[in-house]
Amino acid sequence: MSRSLRALSRPGPWRRGRLLAALALLLGLLLLLHARVPDRGGLGSLLDTFLPWFGLLVPVLLIGALWRRSASAVVAVLLPAVAWTGLFGGVLGDKAQAADSDLTVVTHNVGAANRDPAGTARALAASGADVLALEEITAQARGAYEKALADTYPHHAVLGTVGLWSRLPLSDVEPVDTAMDAGPLGAAKSAAEKLPSNRALRATVTTDEGPVAVYVAHLGSVRVMPRGGFWTDSRDRNARALAATIAAEDSKRVVLLGDLNGSTDDRALAGLTSRLRSVQDEAGDGFGFSYPADFPVVRIDQILVRGVTADRSWVLPATGSDHRPVAAGVSW
Repeated sequence: MSRSLRALSRPGPWRRGRLLAALALLLGLLLLLHARVPDRGGLGSLLDTFLPWFGLLVPVLLIGALWRRSASAVVAVLLPAVAWTGLFGGVLGDKAQAADSDLTVVTHNVGAANRDPAGTARALAASGADVLALEEITAQARGAYEKALADTYPHHAVLGTVGLWSRLPLSDVEPVDTAMDAGPLGAAKSAAEKLPSNRALRATVTTDEGPVAVYVAHLGSVRVMPRGGFWTDSRDRNARALAATIAAEDSKRVVLLGDLNGSTDDRALAGLTSRLRSVQDEAGDGFGFSYPADFPVVRIDQILVRGVTADRSWVLPATGSDHRPVAAGVSW
């Protein structure tokens, strides 16, 4: 009799696990409405960047719901599961369109603290790239890169901390104003922030099928501030300035290579991603994370294009940098 009473007094499967159900619903709403989260203190930008990782919470909530035998929680978990799949499910497969391309490009933030620039250069030369973009080149390491890449790339240009090496002729090389500043007020500068202020260039690469406008850019750092939270002011300002330049570009074919210090889901890069397409999104395999090199959790090194077809996109092995190089093949 007492057992029967206890069984009747226990909450049923639709009443158990209410907290889990509420958490699942909140996660689903966050995934669906993340763009409406205010960007105060860079919170919205941070959320956009790491949004794919919120998918890890879905199986955790599902296991909790099954352990609690909560029907309501199991049903509630469907919302974030469907929302995450809608946002990122298409990214998981290999979307490569072709093995052979008209032009292979590679971009790499080589790292101001890189202790083996020559080794990094040799690894990049062996990648088979037709056009190679480097960011965060120090004055001390510049000679090592130029020497190691000279045999493979007869054409090159370095402006400030960014450079472009090419098997094909280069012309019209010029700096691009990205409205750089000194960095967050009162913050200790990183090695990259102590470099010269020019961090973007534009060049014309001449191909058999006509010219291609190639941009190399290294946008400002994103930092966590003791007071003020996630600091993105410099990066955001750089992105707006670069987007304005891209918008005024006359060339039908445009390739942007560089460390943009943000994922293509980041709202701060909307001025660029609304005008250019991500080769990783169109022809990559998975998320293509590139940073940090030892255990990549985010893709902040980007190849964006206009007027060309993205054939494939991949991440190269780590070098002496804290970033991994990323590569893409494009065709006319």
